[in-house]
Amino acid sequence: MENEILLMGTPEEQLGIVNDAIYAILKGGQSYKIGTRQLQRADLSLLMDMQLKLQSRIANNSRSPLLADTVVAVFDGR
Repeated sequence: MENEILLMGTPEEQLGIVNDAIYAILKGGQSYKIGTRQLQRADLSLLMDMQLKLQSRIANNSRSPLLADTVVAVFDGR
C-alpha cells in the first residue's frame, strides 16, 4: 500500500471525499497564495488514482462473487 492514504468510512464515503478534493483542485487550482499565506492541495494524480481504485472496489463489491473476474468479449467476424 505504498503512497496510499487511508480514509475512514465506507468506500462510497471515501469516494465522495476524494471527488470533493478533485473538484476543489479543478475549481480553485492546485495551490494559491494570498499575501504571505499559501495553500497547497493534494496531488491531483494521486487523487485520480485513488478515485479509480475506489470506483473499482465499489464495482467489485456490488457484483456477485460468482464469475467476478470474468470478462466477456464478442467478436463479430473478421
